[in-house]
Amino acid sequence: MNNIKTLGELKKSGYKPRSIKEELRENLIRNLKKKENVFEGIWGYEETVIPDLERAILAGHDINLLGLRGQAKTRLARLMVNLLDDYIPVVEGSELNDDPLQPLSRYAIDKIAELGDNTPIIWLPKSERYTEKLATPDVSIADLIGDVDPIKAATLKLPYSDERVIHFGLIPRSNRCIFVINELPDLQARIQVALFNILQEGDIQIRGFKIRLPLDLQFVFTANPEDYTNRGSIVTPLKDRIDSQIITHYPKTLDIGKRITQQEARLKPAQRSIAVTEIAKDLVEQVAFEARKSEYVDAKSGVSARLTISAFENLVAAAERRSIINNEKNPAIRVSDFIGVIPAITGKVELVYEGEQEGPNIVAQNLVGKAVRTQFLNYFPDPDKFRKQKDKSPYKKITEWFGDGNTIDLLHDMPQSEFESKLKKVPGLTELINDLHKGQDQPTKLFLMEFALHGLAEYSLISKHNLSAGLQFKDLLSSMFTLPRPEEDDDEDEDQNFGRGGKYKP
Repeated sequence: MNNIKTLGELKKSGYKPRSIKEELRENLIRNLKKKENVFEGIWGYEETVIPDLERAILAGHDINLLGLRGQAKTRLARLMVNLLDDYIPVVEGSELNDDPLQPLSRYAIDKIAELGDNTPIIWLPKSERYTEKLATPDVSIADLIGDVDPIKAATLKLPYSDERVIHFGLIPRSNRCIFVINELPDLQARIQVALFNILQEGDIQIRGFKIRLPLDLQFVFTANPEDYTNRGSIVTPLKDRIDSQIITHYPKTLDIGKRITQQEARLKPAQRSIAVTEIAKDLVEQVAFEARKSEYVDAKSGVSARLTISAFENLVAAAERRSIINNEKNPAIRVSDFIGVIPAITGKVELVYEGEQEGPNIVAQNLVGKAVRTQFLNYFPDPDKFRKQKDKSPYKKITEWFGDGNTIDLLHDMPQSEFESKLKKVPGLTELINDLHKGQDQPTKLFLMEFALHGLAEYSLISKHNLSAGLQFKDLLSSMFTLPRPEEDDDEDEDQNFGRGGKYKP
């Protein structure tokens, strides 16, 4: 490549032009034969989306990736660049990335006519052969396709009838490239109509100029089904011209979700020393699974994978903050640190009317609670099985201790030594963990002890109350018959009373 700098040298090298679709196809075939994965870092699509995408490339199709937000649609499109040749030859100075042996633009044709085999060429890397445009209502035909440039006409002293006065838009300038339009339904219908000819014939039409430019493009569109009703739609004739529509989906298992979250979470170097148990990682993923089936969350909007990524980052940050406040090293994640994931949830879910009535904070807390309830059964016996046989319940000592009027306050910023002593003073809690989870390290045992309390609260064996700075666990019946003291103002909520050290008396 370093030795080929002119058209003549390119001809001698034996170079033969090929379309971008042929290029993608041949390189994909080579990768498939070598068992090489083109779509590195994409998890959960190995048997669904990626085979569909590979079939579309082999068929030479333009592609529409249809799916809810946070389903790696744009990332899939960007990874298609890996299927391009490392470099391709281009006529130097050409706006349209003209192939020296198949020039399209007036500039390249004139240049080759003038200089012949001495026409200079440059080599375009594959990283520069990807163009991405986010569809917004203000996108114009001039932006995408082009328009007459009066300044160019005046500078070159050309009449408007000369095609050299055309200023080409993004699509012609992306000749021999992958061109991606994100959120296609957001594009105005009249702009979508302008894409018909490009997709079907490879032509462009600008201001009545009779020019035929058989552009060489690989189109990839992304669309969200929600947009069809909320902000627009893909016009039917355009949809008909997009050869393959591939449906994406969310992770189908917790393990796939965890792999994505751990890959994408941007932890700071200091945060990597924080001990995060697998149970905590499972809980983070379970929150997203609960949200996707919640009656309070809009299923049409979806729950992005970004929720779990942000939630995990917030979870780690909560433990880091506590360690800084208490001047402690190598902190471990606690269940109470999940208070930190609430902002990640409220910002990532769209609520239906009932959810709005409940309030985003309450919905987020309920989702965490449901995640705890679901995951609890993976680590502890089902409390419901012992409703009628309380004497045989492994939780008997714990519930009886709370039944005697005892309470335990677990504050968010509690020092580790105090946190540990509070948990260990609950009779039966340490024995429960030692019996069911032998051989676990100390941070995991403490997490499981706290997790057991949260799980028992979710199964209504004990009660859990929010304090302004933490949580209080107590007996279920006593909390049911608890009334505020007469002197308490109605404006004061339960959290504030406990936060001030106030007590409720039956």
